Amino acid sequence: MTDIQSLERDIESAITAAADEGALEQVRVSALGKKGSISELLKTLGGMSPEERKEKGPQFNTLRDRISAAITARKTELQEQALNARLASERIDVTLPARPEPQGTVHPVSQVLDEITAIFADLGFAVAEGPDVEYDDYNFTRLNIPPDHPARQMHDTFYVSPQRDGSRHVLRTHTSPVQVRTMLSQNPPIRIISPGRAYRVDSDATHSPMFHQFEGLVIDEVTNLGHLKWTLEELCKAFFEVEKVELRARPSFFPFTEPSVEWDLRCDRSTPGKITFGQGNDWLELAGSGMVHPKVLAMCGIDPEKYQGYAFGGGIDRLAMLKYGIPDIRSFFESDIRWLKHFGFAPLDIPTLDGGLSR
Repeated sequence: MTDIQSLERDIESAITAAADEGALEQVRVSALGKKGSISELLKTLGGMSPEERKEKGPQFNTLRDRISAAITARKTELQEQALNARLASERIDVTLPARPEPQGTVHPVSQVLDEITAIFADLGFAVAEGPDVEYDDYNFTRLNIPPDHPARQMHDTFYVSPQRDGSRHVLRTHTSPVQVRTMLSQNPPIRIISPGRAYRVDSDATHSPMFHQFEGLVIDEVTNLGHLKWTLEELCKAFFEVEKVELRARPSFFPFTEPSVEWDLRCDRSTPGKITFGQGNDWLELAGSGMVHPKVLAMCGIDPEKYQGYAFGGGIDRLAMLKYGIPDIRSFFESDIRWLKHFGFAPLDIPTLDGGLSR
């Protein structure tokens, strides 16, 4: 009897000392598990005489029941302690004012840039970037723009301070210098788009001194104007989310392409304040393009006798105005929170071709 009482005291002490449910479970296993001390006592009943079994059986079973009850009570106590500790650590002051709703939105220009990038990525184009402050050589000379061209004049181009050698850098007037940098650093085949900021001395409802532009460049041995037309058609169908489009080509002139072509997109403007693409009897100027001039290829280290390609470009701001009904390009840069709330996009509104480009 003394041994049973001593065992019970030891087990109860271990139960009381258990600091958490894990430690309590170890005490339970050591006492009531298959090889626990109480279980081993119960196993000895089988080898006892009937008289001994009649005496010891109730003692052993009572011990087991008391220990089980003590473990259950301690487990409940530990669970309450854990809950109280958690409530204390996670306490909040419900009298504090609620946090304001997030105010930031994705700018329409950023959204359209992501949309265009997603479209061209699906067509196999890589994205190339370059600096906003550019060499005059890359911005003009290697693009076959002659020294007396009006675009080089101060009234059209932002020049920065002269360098020590007398040369002058410019704020790039287009993203075409990125194409030059790409041709100088990569061997054909080349298939890139170059979205980014550009700068020109111009400001009105449809022009801004700083604007956003995308340009594309494809250089290989077989590409032609038919490939260019198909690329622009796929761009328009995906961007304006219509099943079909119709493009009209007009001859034009750009120093860096030969032949040069401007593209118009069929649209319907019969309803005031609304424009529909892919139908109607109106035409909207879309983009300038052409086959890369052989002189440009040669000045960029590419053999014009072996390689040819096309280039195209358009305004990201203008596409945003057309798609989302924004009347004045100057609104893009005024930082009016009311305008941004109205035309902005949710931060997780990431454009995908599968899920839809626009909201």
